Amino acid sequence: MPSDSHVRAAEFHELAAHAHRAASVRHGKEDHQTGNEHSKQAMEHSAKAYRASQQAFKWSAKLAKQQGKQRRAAK
Repeated sequence: MPSDSHVRAAEFHELAAHAHRAASVRHGKEDHQTGNEHSKQAMEHSAKAYRASQQAFKWSAKLAKQQGKQRRAAK
């Protein structure tokens, strides 16, 4: 499950990056309305990516803690 969380976070980061690039292109072509829409979408994807990254970190920390307990118990 933790691996899936990291993959999902990475996908949101990629979506955000794509939207940022699209916004940059539109702003460069003086199409500010579309550029602003892409910027808003990029921010939404960035927020989702942040939340997904936080969840992935929690899963990883929980797994590491469990594995540490198992190792100590095995000694």
